[in-house]
Amino acid sequence: MSNIKLGVEVISAHGLFHADKQQNSCSPFVELKFDNQIFHTTTKPNDPNPVWHESFYFAVSDPSFLSTRTLEAHVYSYQDESDAKPFLGKVRVNGTSFVPRSEAVPFNYPLEKRSVFSRARGELGLRVFITEDPSISPSLPTPVPESPPAYFPKEPVNSIITAATNMAAAVVADERRELKPKTRTFYNVTPSVNQQQQPAMMNYGMHEMRAAAPMPPRVVQYNGPGPSDFSVKETSPFLGGGQIIGGRVVRGTARPSSGTYDLVEEMRFLFVRVVKARDLPDRDLTGSLDPYVEIKIGNFKGVTRHLDKNSDPEWNQVFAFAKENLQSNVLEIVVKDKDLVLDDYVGTVRFDLHEVRSRVPPDSPLAPEWYRLENKRGEKKKAEIMLAVWEGTQADEAFSDAVFSDSLTSSDSSDIISANLRSKVYHSPRLWYLRVKILEAQDVIIVSDNSRLPEAFVRIQIGNQMLKTKVAQRSFHPTWNQEFMFVVAEPFEDQMILSVEDHSATNRDEPVGKAVIPLSAIERRTDDRTFRSRWFHLEDSISDAMDEDKAKKVKFATRLHVAAVLEGGYHVFDESTYYSSDLRPTARPLWKQPIGVLELGILNANGLHPVKTRDGKGTSDTYVVAKYGHKWVRSRTVINSLSPKYNEQYTWEVFDPATVLTICVFDNGHFAAGNGRDQTIGKVRIRLSTLQTGRVYTHAYPLLVLTPSGLKKRGELHLAVRFTCTSVSSMMMKYTKPLLPKMHYTQPLSVNLQEMLRVQAINIMAARLGRSEPPLRREVVEYMTDAKTHLFSMRRSKANFFRFTSVFSGVMSVWKWMGEVCSWRTPVTTALVHVLYTMLVMFPEMIMPTVFLYMAVIGLWNYRFKPRFPPHMDTKLSYADSVNADELDEEFDIFPTMKAPDIVKMRYDRLRIVAGKIQSVVGDIAAQGERVQALLSWRDPRATSIFVTLCFIIAMVLYITPFKLFALLCGYYFMRHPKLRHRIPSAPLNFFRRLPAMTDSML
Repeated sequence: MSNIKLGVEVISAHGLFHADKQQNSCSPFVELKFDNQIFHTTTKPNDPNPVWHESFYFAVSDPSFLSTRTLEAHVYSYQDESDAKPFLGKVRVNGTSFVPRSEAVPFNYPLEKRSVFSRARGELGLRVFITEDPSISPSLPTPVPESPPAYFPKEPVNSIITAATNMAAAVVADERRELKPKTRTFYNVTPSVNQQQQPAMMNYGMHEMRAAAPMPPRVVQYNGPGPSDFSVKETSPFLGGGQIIGGRVVRGTARPSSGTYDLVEEMRFLFVRVVKARDLPDRDLTGSLDPYVEIKIGNFKGVTRHLDKNSDPEWNQVFAFAKENLQSNVLEIVVKDKDLVLDDYVGTVRFDLHEVRSRVPPDSPLAPEWYRLENKRGEKKKAEIMLAVWEGTQADEAFSDAVFSDSLTSSDSSDIISANLRSKVYHSPRLWYLRVKILEAQDVIIVSDNSRLPEAFVRIQIGNQMLKTKVAQRSFHPTWNQEFMFVVAEPFEDQMILSVEDHSATNRDEPVGKAVIPLSAIERRTDDRTFRSRWFHLEDSISDAMDEDKAKKVKFATRLHVAAVLEGGYHVFDESTYYSSDLRPTARPLWKQPIGVLELGILNANGLHPVKTRDGKGTSDTYVVAKYGHKWVRSRTVINSLSPKYNEQYTWEVFDPATVLTICVFDNGHFAAGNGRDQTIGKVRIRLSTLQTGRVYTHAYPLLVLTPSGLKKRGELHLAVRFTCTSVSSMMMKYTKPLLPKMHYTQPLSVNLQEMLRVQAINIMAARLGRSEPPLRREVVEYMTDAKTHLFSMRRSKANFFRFTSVFSGVMSVWKWMGEVCSWRTPVTTALVHVLYTMLVMFPEMIMPTVFLYMAVIGLWNYRFKPRFPPHMDTKLSYADSVNADELDEEFDIFPTMKAPDIVKMRYDRLRIVAGKIQSVVGDIAAQGERVQALLSWRDPRATSIFVTLCFIIAMVLYITPFKLFALLCGYYFMRHPKLRHRIPSAPLNFFRRLPAMTDSML
């Protein structure tokens, strides 16, 4: 019997709908439903803002399916004269948001409607958590009937109620009673699976599908506005599910053995697991043995690590040899003794590859067996080695931990068998915003000079982040009232160090005292409720501040008033908002259910450029990194190949379609000894909202990278992508929801603050992922998250300017077309415009329908030209194909610059020229606005008097003239024939240009 229980604390509600019209109030109570259990709170009579603070504990029948359960909280209003209970709203909390009790925080859930015609408003405050405390026993719930009983006790009920006894009354109850809503649960399964079955637990790791014989991809069509060499190419590869043609899977006669992993080509491997050995003979003169194992097959050789002085060693290492590269039918496993000069031979085991068995998941792993070692004379002595040899694919569980043949060469040694070559899945740490408010301090006394008033300030340090307050005025009780924001990550291992210092002189700060606050002890919140402040005694050193015994002693000392809270209602940005892969808030209780599944198949790369030289030949050691949400994946590193094949498949849950999947290719500079950086080869971004659900996108993406020498194409990356939607209605509703969590709108952060916090978040994430094995290096994390896009770039500035002009090119085209209409260049068109204008003026109620109808027709017309493939990097839009060398050198310059003074002077002068043009344009726009203000400001008394008189005359004319007539005359005058126009400007334009601006008042 499981000891896990789901705890629910019903805190309060506010702003409820007034169901009782006579008393203009309601008598609410809450009904909780979970796992066929029902609890009721007490009824709060005539209180639209009730407060309960009642706790309930549900027994969890099967913890393995806890994430698929849903907690429902229905709010009703109790009425004395009727058995009906008016519905006030409901809340549904998904099982994926259940957290342990230590992480649970109160949250106000907005009440949802039961149907379109229901009336619901207000919020319900709940605290939901999971506990395993054996001292807490689950309550005795009421079983959930097929339809809720109409009878309800007229007295206030307790928090734990018994089973309903009057089932017959449920049949004859009033039709206005609350009916049980139909529960609709969406699972990530195929339509053929029965809905009543529990969903299979999805493995979001790396998968491979059975495939037909691999064939080279066939190029079907080019896509993209740039040159064909820089464009995306659609392919039709043979994958595990069949051939992909036009985004559809065409299955052949040979059906795959498994229908789950179908976005990669099948790659068969010979797996060899070396477990351990026993009773090995001694070889050294000292009577000891330093054994290791060599696995040889053709020209490929794998080597385990050697173990010092061990006759019964254990290795437990797996080696994988690609079947397509095997040049021999004999597998030879040799045990040797490590020596300084020449390694000694211990014994051999040989296998005929024709007799090796195949294993197909989900079969259990193959059990290893003991094999006798043969010496040089072919004799089998006492020494034995435990091995397991089988054939499999990348769907095998041993695939992720294996050392591959394409990661080894004939000259490799045990030093190259490193975790840096393996494929791994990473999860970035959960980041929180920490809000710290420094209020005031008391009794700030300088020990060296008690009579001097201090100029105090507070320095706040969390890890590598450090901020400080302003210097307060001279006082023993300084006040600051300043607020700061930091980024911290779970688990909260760091501490916040508060140091009060005295600015005694220039470049000299004297410490007064320190306080240390563990991050784990700071309050958490998910909404904008107020958080409490605390007084902290200051100690002379950090060690004294961390001593709990000293902190408990009451003494006269300097005190610091601080308020701090961990913000769980924000989304911590580690990427740009324009191509972010996750928009969820930090607190897990605020997470919604996923709307779909994203599957990515990393197939291969072609035409890679050599990055390094080995044995006199150019080569690359590449791997692929993909990021979506909190999950990072890294493929295995393929050594010495300019056309590597990965064929690895990964899966992510999708919570918002307005997100972006990022895939990058890197050259591994750490597979052997050395301190080289992983070099960038290219990047691919895929926006999920541009993908059709259920379609398989197989494309070869050009790997473009901008270098100081210009734009380079370093190869192509072949990918297979599929986005599967589990709930179309949920996905459509996402387009009506706010893009960011609620806290970003109730307490918004400034743009500069968000950018500063983003830099801190990237630094924390790079440090955490760099401590993994294999590590994701800092240069990888920074390139994936575009950490340096905030720096100035002349190329990017020009690209944004051209984007701006492109956006308003439509408006300029309409204005140009209107000028042609007014010039009567095409009399037929001008006449039709006159007719249309007359109809719209005479029937103004047709204006808005005509506008929307026109937009709908234009949208349907443009459907013929919709993009068929996901967009990719546009070299023309990025202004990367026409940038000069100096602008590139400036873009790749470090900050602050280390260039020669004459280069810096030249770039500064160029920037001044560009800024001068922008300054002139902004000044001209401001001058036109100031002229509009001058119409009524009496800055020019004559102009204002003329305008006021003219406005009075126009008002009198419009009072006696029908508006439709006035509109027709104005329109006809605007579109009058060129023979009726003058070359000189009109009187209103001349009057406007004579109005004064504020330019003459500027210095």
